[in-house]
Amino acid sequence: MTDEELIWRRRTARAGPRLPLFDVRLDDMVHPGSGDVLSRLVLSSVDWVNMVALTESGESVMVRQYRFGVSYPTLETPGGMVDPGEDSLTAARRELAEETGYTGGRWQYLGAVEPNPAIHDHLCHHWLAEGVVRTGEPRPSAGEHIEVALMSEMAVRDAVLDGTIRHALALSALARVFELWPRPFRNPGPEWARRPERS
Repeated sequence: MTDEELIWRRRTARAGPRLPLFDVRLDDMVHPGSGDVLSRLVLSSVDWVNMVALTESGESVMVRQYRFGVSYPTLETPGGMVDPGEDSLTAARRELAEETGYTGGRWQYLGAVEPNPAIHDHLCHHWLAEGVVRTGEPRPSAGEHIEVALMSEMAVRDAVLDGTIRHALALSALARVFELWPRPFRNPGPEWARRPERS
């Protein structure tokens, strides 16, 4: 089957409610096989960024924060949204400084991923910052409460293997810098997938 044969054609698009992070769009799409018209949800957003930020000694600057979707704190890489008028590098530098107080360093683009192309229309850009230095206090937004953690490469790898780090976008960025797991990855069993207690 060719790409052309897989494409759904948009018949109409209508706006749904505006949400804090997304604009909701409902598209009436023509099924390429049956010709049926089906409504499909799209969550439209600005692009996102996250970064692997390393100090001169090679420690990774990580953040812990409560995530409302899973109802517990997660360990992840710093990141956030690309503000209007910013490119992804400007946003990554700003987010790192705001969330952690670290700045400077040598920056390298690591590519982008689609967070969830089934319903999202944006990208998450990954950056590597080497040699960052803490130059001030974190300045999180009013809706954030963040703990900064410095971790060695081994500690990051251990946190991936024991299931402490499982934020998909953080794993995607970290995997572009570190050897995180043996290949093929062997499922350590159901205990590894256990969720922490929800608050």
